Amino acid sequence: MQVEVPAVMRALAAGFARFFRTFAPRHPAQVIVLGFAGAVAAGTGLLLLPVATSSGGGASLLEALFTATSAVCVTGLITVDTPVFWSGFGQVVILVLIQIGGFGVMSFGTLLGVLTARRLGLRSRISAAAETKSGFGDVRRVLIGVLLISLVVEAALALILAIRFMAGYGYPPGEAVWHGVFHSISSFNNAGFALYSDNLIGFVGDPWICLPIAAAVIIGGLGFPVLFELGRQYRRPIHWSMNTKLVIVGSAILLAGGAVFLTVVEWTNPATLGGLHPAERVLAGFFQSVITRTAGFNSIDIAQMNPVSWLGMDILMFIGGGPAGTAGGLKITTFAVLFFILSTELQGGTAVNIFGKRLSRAVHRQAITVVLLAIALVTGSTMFLMLITDFGQERILFEVISAFATVGLSTGITAAIPPQGQLVLILLMFVGRLGPVTLGAALALRERPMLYEYPKERPLIG
Repeated sequence: MQVEVPAVMRALAAGFARFFRTFAPRHPAQVIVLGFAGAVAAGTGLLLLPVATSSGGGASLLEALFTATSAVCVTGLITVDTPVFWSGFGQVVILVLIQIGGFGVMSFGTLLGVLTARRLGLRSRISAAAETKSGFGDVRRVLIGVLLISLVVEAALALILAIRFMAGYGYPPGEAVWHGVFHSISSFNNAGFALYSDNLIGFVGDPWICLPIAAAVIIGGLGFPVLFELGRQYRRPIHWSMNTKLVIVGSAILLAGGAVFLTVVEWTNPATLGGLHPAERVLAGFFQSVITRTAGFNSIDIAQMNPVSWLGMDILMFIGGGPAGTAGGLKITTFAVLFFILSTELQGGTAVNIFGKRLSRAVHRQAITVVLLAIALVTGSTMFLMLITDFGQERILFEVISAFATVGLSTGITAAIPPQGQLVLILLMFVGRLGPVTLGAALALRERPMLYEYPKERPLIG
């Protein structure tokens, strides 16, 4: 019996279609997780190539995986010296991974579809909406806006840095441009990768380097929804949304408070701020306050800071920046919501009101869920690393929070952590970039809506 070739092809196509319908991700969060995992895998493969290392001998699988994850998750933690270990090709790969990770893998793929086919499929629209936290109907406009903001800020910072590197440090034009572009993309995407073995310690007193980088970090850390709204209504704060007001006010408080705290605590420390001129101490304190919440650069030696400074930085890193941006952490809005819930409960109120508007009760549960999941993950990871290493609790907790909050600061122990500990840091960076709730939703096989409710009862609290 002969079977026509077209019939065979149709049968195969139908079989593949059934396979993909069965195993394809069904939730936008699953698509995002798979997209990020795919970017990490691709970056790992490229960094494993011998051409990616300066020696030509190639990186180990763990070195490549750790670096690719850190770049895609815009963290900045490293186990090898970026300018020494990686070749020019490897550094370009890292830079591309940072840009893709900062923009969002699904948003990046969807934008390519917008620019080429001028059309969006339903699944890609939902995925991009989940990634950018935008309204379903605004995906096309949001993605193009995100791209324009990214390019404008990165280009402006790259120009400023390139001019400074040439005029102030005598870099050849090509090298100055490369350093400017690399650090501008790393800054705006809050990655913290640098082309210097001591990161930015060599520029601790240079405002033409530190302040533009800090500005780019702040802009990227505000979140794109805030940037869009500020662009439309920057002259009418009264019309700003609750999200924008929380991010702006919270950022100002954390920036100022963090700068004062770090400057005062480290003022007389000869290994950090103590050896600088007073103006340079203020600049370094402000810069480190900006960076600690999201980016991962350092203009002073983190390993030589006072333990109380580490604890304060743990708090800043854990809070992070604004939602739907390049910043890490649990986000300012999450902690602001918890603060107002606490304030309302202490005052005996029944509804949480913020800036003249009532907060949705669903947001209460979301904020509490995110924080409790994060605390559990950070605590468990810290305890595990304490079991397999000899480092003190302060350093390990700092490292764990830095990885989970995708900050990238380190007290210098990353490379000395055993391989199983580095795998834990990789997991923390991945989960921290995507968010505990997003990852949990991606792992769920299906949604199970409740069709009934149990009787209400209140246990004793306290």
